[in-house]
Parts: sequence; C-alpha cells; structure tokens
Amino acid sequence: MATGWTRAETEVLARALVRAPSVHNIQPWRLEFDGERLLLRERRDLELPHHDPRGRDRLISCGAALTNLELAVRVLGHRIRTETLPDAGRSDVIATIETTGPLPPTDVELHRYSAIARRGSYRRPFSGRPVSRQEIGDLIAAAARKGVEARPVQDELELSQIADLLEFAAEAYQHDRAYQRELAMWTIRDEGLRRHGAGLAESTIPAGSLPWAGLVRAATAVPDRRVLQRRLAGETLLVFLTIDDSAHDHLHAGRALQDTWLDAVDDGLAGSVLTQPLHLPEVRSALCDDLELPGFPQALMRFGYPSGLIPPSPRRAIDEILGTGF
Repeated sequence: MATGWTRAETEVLARALVRAPSVHNIQPWRLEFDGERLLLRERRDLELPHHDPRGRDRLISCGAALTNLELAVRVLGHRIRTETLPDAGRSDVIATIETTGPLPPTDVELHRYSAIARRGSYRRPFSGRPVSRQEIGDLIAAAARKGVEARPVQDELELSQIADLLEFAAEAYQHDRAYQRELAMWTIRDEGLRRHGAGLAESTIPAGSLPWAGLVRAATAVPDRRVLQRRLAGETLLVFLTIDDSAHDHLHAGRALQDTWLDAVDDGLAGSVLTQPLHLPEVRSALCDDLELPGFPQALMRFGYPSGLIPPSPRRAIDEILGTGF
C-alpha cells in the first residue's frame, strides 16, 4: 500500500516508537500505515499473566508509546489529530493519528523529542541532590496537561504508609514462584542483549534493595519499613491518578507519565516507574485509603538526579514494529 511517508520519515517515527518505556520492556505495540494515517496497535500476544493479569500496564505502555509517536510526527512538521481507542476496545487499535496540514513544532515539543533518546529506567540510588519545588511543580503540570493527576508524596506519615505497602508487596512477590519465573524469562544477560530485542537487561536491575531496584527478585534484600521510609524521603515520589479505571484511563495515564518523564529528563533528572505493588488488590486499595486519593492509582514514579549513567536496554528492530502497509 502506498503511503504519504518517505522512508526517512518512517525511520524517524519508528525510532521514536522503539524508545518508549514499557512493562518489563516487552514493547507491546506495532505501527501500521493507512495512507497518510498512522495506526498504533497493541500487541496482545505479549502477555504477563503473573505481573499484569488485566493488561493494565500493557495499555499504560502503549500510552507512553503514543506520546513518542505524536512527538515524532510533530517534529516532522505536521499538525495532528489523534483518536484513542477508536473501536472502543473491540480491536487492537490503540490510536489513529492523522496529519491535518503543516505546523512547526513548539519549543516544548522539540525539547521532549530530544529527551526520548536519553530517557531510561534508573533503578539505582539517586545522587542525593534535592529536586526543587519548582521542578516538582513542573512535573505535576506536565501530567495535568494530559488530564492526569501526579500527586507528590512528601508527608512523613504518607511515606511511612507507602513503605509498609512496598514491604508487604515485596514479600508477597518474593514468595510467588510463578511471578519469579515470569520475571526471569524477561531478564536478559548483558552478553545476550544484541540477540534479544526486548526484555530487561540484567545490568539495569541492580542487586540492591527496595525501592531502588523497583523489581523484586527472590534474592532482593527487603529492608524494614524504617529504612524504606528513609530512602523514600530522599527521593521525589509521584502517584499518577486517573478519575476512572477504564482502558481510556490506563492509556492516558501512560501518555501523561511519558510527557512527565521526558520533561524530567530535559531538566537533568532521571526516573523509574513502579507498578508492581499496585497489581496486588489489597495494596492498591490500601494506598487509596491511606493517602485519601481522589482517583485510581495507576503508577508510582520516583525522580531524582542520577549518580551515574543509565545502562542501555534491548530494543526491537525497526522492521519488527512496522506492520503491513509500508
């Protein structure tokens, strides 16, 4: 099928797409061309039944990918019209993007696009340099522009409550053999990174303990709540909330999360996402009650200044994410 996109433009779109964050780095999306219209499809064959039984994280991941794709189209100089879940979830089409004429990208869009290649999941301790109130306010505003609340957790009592929940979740997942097998399947040794286009690079999951590693393995050291609370207090922690808990909410949470993350990277910050604890119903419910949240928590995100480089993660080949039509 003929398209209105050159091969060079297609590579710009695809490279932005493969750099999007995703649960366990499974990269669950495919891009198709319908003339000048772009179709972003969810790969439902990529399942994580023990981590993400409802596919909530997969949709959040697709939302983040959509943000990257929109930015790529914008830096190519197009005005866009995006429709999300156009088939009301009856198909795997996550979004359609149509170009509606020329429009130069804004400075904000250019800065976010440039941050795509520098963004990565930072699961190590931060440098200790505090994030300013102005920077936190900017991150909150970035999420709000997508209709999602990013609520900072700074109160000592709230940090203590979250520490309790993280400790509970970590111990639950450590004893879940099925979960541990699934995590091991998606963890790639560094010498095999070139052979694997997806999965978690082993070097990005340090042997340290919570909350820095984010993911809980059988050998992860789980400190007591006082240590967890002290570590959380030294970081900037945001809870991403949506009004409802539908597929639309999950998708838009991912869009807001990625906008926020790219703004953070542009400001010199690093971050990582924690969704693992929220898949335990008792943890998600307790988080809503303890923090008196006015919505549904979709992700926890930690930000700070990095103390070192972010190790690379595997990425799928461009041809693997391009569907038919080009």
